[in-house]
Order: sequence, then C-alpha cells, then structure tokens
Amino acid sequence: MTNDSEVRSRPLTSYVSRTDDEDEVRRLLGTGRLVTLTGAGGVGKTRLAAQVASSLTRTFPGGVAVAGLGELRDDRLVARTVADALGLHDTAGRTELEAVVSYLRPRRSLLLLDNCEHLLDGSADLVTALLRDCQDLVVLATSRCSLGLAGEQVLAIPPLAVPHEEVGSPREALTFGAVRLFAERAANVLPAFEVTESNVADVVRLCRRLDGLPLAIELAAARIRVLSPSQIADRVETNSGVLASGLRMAVERHRTLRATIEWSHSLCTETERIVWARCSIFAGQFDLAAAEDVCADDGGLAVLDAVDGLVDKSVLARVNGTDRVHYRMLRLLREYGGRRLADSGDELAVARRHRDHYARLIDQAAAAWFGPGQDEAYERLTAAHADIREALSWSLRTPGEGAVALEMATGVIEYWVARGAAWELRDWIDRALEAMSPEARGRARGLAVAALCAALHADLPRARQRLAAAEAIEDDEAAPYLAHARAFVRMLSAEPNTMVSAAEATRIFGERGDVRHQMHPMFIQGVALAYLGDRPGARELLGSMRRLCEEAGEYRYRSMALFGLGVVETCFGGDLDDGERFIRSALEIDLRVSDMMSAAYRLDGLAWVSARREEWVRAAELFGTAATLWDRCNAEPDVAVTVTHRMFHDATRKALGDKRFDLAFAEGRRRNPHDALAGSGAPSVGEPADLPPLTPRESEIARLVAAGLSNRDIAARLVIARRTVETHLQHISHKLDFVNRTQLAVWVEQRDAARGPL
Repeated sequence: MTNDSEVRSRPLTSYVSRTDDEDEVRRLLGTGRLVTLTGAGGVGKTRLAAQVASSLTRTFPGGVAVAGLGELRDDRLVARTVADALGLHDTAGRTELEAVVSYLRPRRSLLLLDNCEHLLDGSADLVTALLRDCQDLVVLATSRCSLGLAGEQVLAIPPLAVPHEEVGSPREALTFGAVRLFAERAANVLPAFEVTESNVADVVRLCRRLDGLPLAIELAAARIRVLSPSQIADRVETNSGVLASGLRMAVERHRTLRATIEWSHSLCTETERIVWARCSIFAGQFDLAAAEDVCADDGGLAVLDAVDGLVDKSVLARVNGTDRVHYRMLRLLREYGGRRLADSGDELAVARRHRDHYARLIDQAAAAWFGPGQDEAYERLTAAHADIREALSWSLRTPGEGAVALEMATGVIEYWVARGAAWELRDWIDRALEAMSPEARGRARGLAVAALCAALHADLPRARQRLAAAEAIEDDEAAPYLAHARAFVRMLSAEPNTMVSAAEATRIFGERGDVRHQMHPMFIQGVALAYLGDRPGARELLGSMRRLCEEAGEYRYRSMALFGLGVVETCFGGDLDDGERFIRSALEIDLRVSDMMSAAYRLDGLAWVSARREEWVRAAELFGTAATLWDRCNAEPDVAVTVTHRMFHDATRKALGDKRFDLAFAEGRRRNPHDALAGSGAPSVGEPADLPPLTPRESEIARLVAAGLSNRDIAARLVIARRTVETHLQHISHKLDFVNRTQLAVWVEQRDAARGPL
C-alpha cells in the first residue's frame, strides 16, 4: 500500500447515528429542491448531511457532489468550488457558473453545499441560479442560518440526545448519542476506556453539561488520557459557570460550546496557545514546514512540540497525505484562534509570513515544474490551494502588495490550467493588475500573461486589449511573454506571422535559459511551420521540443510535443503510422496523469487518423469517446483544432450516413478512453457488478482499491479527476464505516469470494 492508504481522512468530528434526523432530511429532500440544515456550530450538521448524501447515490443517478465552503473567504469562489466538486475544467469560453449549470442541467443530481453561513450572498446567488436553470437538481445546504430563499425548507439540527440525570446502567446510557460519542472518542484516545458502573454517572453529567454538542464532547473526551470522567466533568462545570456569565450569548448551547473551547484553550501551554492562534491564519490543510514558517518568530518558538500537543488535544486534526503529514483545524476552532490572534497584535506579521510562505512555495514549484519533480510540485500546490487563495486575497486587500499577488498568480500558470481553473487565474491576474500602480514593475509581463489566459478561453477581444496595453509599456523583460501571447492569438485567429512571433518568443526564452517557457511557443511555431508547408522544419522543431522534455524528465509538455508531431504527420501528408504512434504516446501520458482536456485532443486526433485511413466506424467511435471527455471538461474542440476537427468529423458522418454515424458515435461514448490504446475492435466497457450497498461506480473504484491502485492510478484508469475518486471513497467509507483501504480491500475480496466467479 502507498502512503495515501487512507480511504479518507478521519473526520474532524465523529458521527453517531441519528436515525430520526436522517429520515427527516431524506423526507424533505424528496418533497423539495432546497433543504438547509441549520444549528449551532459544532452540532454535527456537516456529518449528518454527508451521511444522508452518501445514502442517496441511487436516488440521484446524475451524481452526488459535495462542495465544502469552509476554506473559502471570498464569495467570488463559490461557483469555482462547485465546479471543482463536479470535476469540471473551465477551459470553455464561459464563466464557472455557466459551466456548472451546463453540466447539471440535464442530470438528476444532489449538491451538498457545506458551511454556507460566512458566504451567504454568494451561496444564495449560486443556489438561486442553479435551481432556476437545473430543474432536476436538489440542493442540501448546511449553515448556521438559513439562506433566505423562496421554497427553502429549513431543518434545525438539535444536539445529540443526552440521558436524564437518574439514568442507571452503562447499557442504558449508551443508548443516547452523546454518551456513545464520548465513549467512542475516549476509547480512541485511551483504548482501555469503557463506560462502567463506576463512571457512568460522571459521563452522563458531563454530556448533559455539554448539551450533547458533538464538538464540545470531542474536545472534552480528548482529555481522558490525563483526567477521569469525574475530573473532566468537574472542570467543565467550573469553567463553564465562570465563562458563561460573561458571554451574554442568546442561546445556551452557544455559551456551552464557547466555554468548552475556552476550557480547552486554558489547558494548553503558552506556546500551544500562540501556535493555535497563529495556525488559525491557515484556510485549509498545512504541513509542519508551513506551520514553522508562519508560527516561528525570533523568540525560537518550539512549533513541532506545540503542534504535537494541539493534535493530542484535538485542536488540530492530522490529515495523512501522499508524501507528508498535513494538519487541519476545524472552522470553529479556527475562528476562536483568529480572535485570539487579532487580540495579540501579531495578525499583520503572521499574515505576511503566511503569504510569504506560499509565495516561496509557488517559486519552488515553478523551478521544479520542468522536470521529474512536476508531480510533487502539482500535489503540493493542490494541497495548498486554499491557502494560496488566502495569500492572494490578503495581498490584494493590503496596500502595496499587488505586485506580489501578480507574481504569485503568474508563477505557474500550468498548474491552474491543469487544475481546470483558468477562469479563476484570469480573475486573480486582473485583480492584481487593478491593485498595482500603472508604472509598477512587472505590469507589462502580467498584462501579457493575462492576454495569454484570455486566449485560452478564445476570448480574443480581451486578449488583444491586454496585448495592446502591454505593448504600450516599455519593458524588455516582458518581450518574450508578449511575443508568446501574440503568437497564440494569431494562431487562434488564423492570422499571418504566427510563426514569426512564436519563433521570437522561443529565441528570447532560449537566450535567457528559460526552457520551460520555450515549450508552448515551440509547439505553436512547429505547427505553424507545417501549415506553411515546411514539414521537415516542423518535424525538426517539435522533435527538439520532445528531446528537451525527455532530457529533463518532463512529461506534460512532452505530450504536447508528441501531439504536435502527430498532427504534422496526420494532417499535412506525412507518415500516417508515425502520426498514430505519436498521438497514442501522447494519450498514454495524458491518461496516466488524468489530464482530461489533453486526452480529449489526443482522442480526437486518433479519430483523424482513422478517418484518413477511411476506417469510418472506428473514427466515429473515437469521436464519441472524445466527446465524453469534452463534456467532462465542459469544452468543445473549437480552440486549437476547429478546422481539422470539423473536416474529419464531417467526412466521417458523410461516409457513414447519419444513422450509422450516430450509432458508432454512441458506442464510442460508452467506451473507456483507455480502449483507444488497445487499437481497433476494443470491446465496450460494461458496468462492473454491483457490491451492495455501493453504486456501480463505487463498486468499480472499490475493486481498483482492492487491486492495490492508488487514488492517482484510479483517476488515471477511469479518466476522472483525483478529487472525484476521493469523493467516491468518502461515500464508500460512510456507507461501510471503514477508515482505511485495507478494510475496504478485505471486504471486496470477501464479497467477491462469496459471489463466486463473476
């Protein structure tokens, strides 16, 4: 097993079955299209919603998507987060909201929108648009207050049930959810712990004093290693009584939760309190290096020991990653720490150290991108994505920091494109440019990159506007970036001199030793040479691009070079066998790294090869398989290959006739993209046998886990986003109550053995 052997990270709060609440949520979802679970922070809304959502996958054949908003601090990113949850790329010429609507409109789906209360406007606007335009969509939201929308059904979630004071036996006490949760969490901390005749009265007293609030119970149970239930109950009562009198909060359970957090804080060492406050600056998960960079100061703070203590006290939750351990703080504890940080007077310095850490992370990723470290760089940026956003936001709202925001946003544009977040990147760049003074250094380069990003969406008017603004600034540093953007715009517009601009960018980047930035201009230049009839020149240039990638151990640009060579051979009278070999090699790379957009281009290219050979049925099937990926990416083959795609697509339809073409196209849509690598005659991929209570897709993923594949391998095999695999595994773990992959693998093997040969 690999290091990412967890089916999912342990939740920050445990789940105790709430049968009546679950049934009521399901009933409401069956009668309305918007259900919002409300209640105090820490009451268990998120876990209840996730439990219900994971049980409804058969009810919603279009899928169940979970979009967590807790890491966000900007309404503008709500639609992007939902697009992420759906695995959508945003490379088409439409907004993220339009992409989400386009994807959900024809599907009967359930969207769980979690933690909306701090982004009520953005959440309400999104839900309004989705419910208006997607008639079969149902939304389940969690929030400390309602969204305030027409037709919204609001269900207030109560705390867990607590026993009466006079409850006698442990067995009777454990029929109440609050006691079961305490017993479970205490046993996780101290395996020998049990609710017994001697401690049951104190456990009940404690759960009653904590009002059955799951988060408060978990924080209290974390102390069982050093305190008995009686001692914990005594301390909670003492601290809660003192603290509650000064809080003047309207709801008793709010006072209880705040008092429990205060008590947990009082049990921390001074260093742990400082690190708790400073770690509250993180929006998402973070590793120890980030904590040390952000929390350490000239006083030599022992950050490692403090982090260890905060994990022990359940203030920080450990999140196991593929290469390093990460930590995450529950949002309520983060809010409490944030108030402490603001009171300390250190907030500005800590925020700056946070921003600087992620600026360095982007610089490190940029240096490693063109080489064998590309995978690790992508994974580290992905893990840090919420905090990169926060660092960008802080820079934009802090006077004089716009230039740093621009450097961060433009540092590794390949990451944003691979993530399918080019629209978001455009927004960050535009906002950074607005925050900078007109004469600020780096502005011309930023405008050129903004033009390139606009061209990625075929937004040529905006791209030309940005180019003109960049060209009006005298800045030699920006020259190759301007030439690159100009070449791309000209290629998309089928304008003359594309090759000249691309060659200029390639030359200047080469003179500066910037091989990574040479790659895309080289591709444009090579294809332009082929269009001009210079097939040998195109082969030489794209072959050189390929060799540079191979020597560096880089593969994403290598796939681009191979595809370029395939296009030259296929579309410009070259060797068709070579063309197919090049495109298939590119597709192998794309499927391995789950680059769906690139894979769609490659599948389209293989369809061109079959059309050239007059293998019309095969061509139509490949167009169908490619169309499935275009749909997943919310895109169409109308950016870089419009003319070629239409030419071969129309020729295939004409050769087969509409009926035969549509049948073959539909057959291709049902096939796995990996089948294209098997050559013609590949069988259709049928649905895997079900493993109840799992859906067919969950069964398929469960079997791949049992076969030893990592999440990345599963994503590559099924050509879905890795985060989609993780979402399916989350649903599986909820259904089966499993914590790790070993449990799941054993379960699959036992079920399949019991069924006999499939």
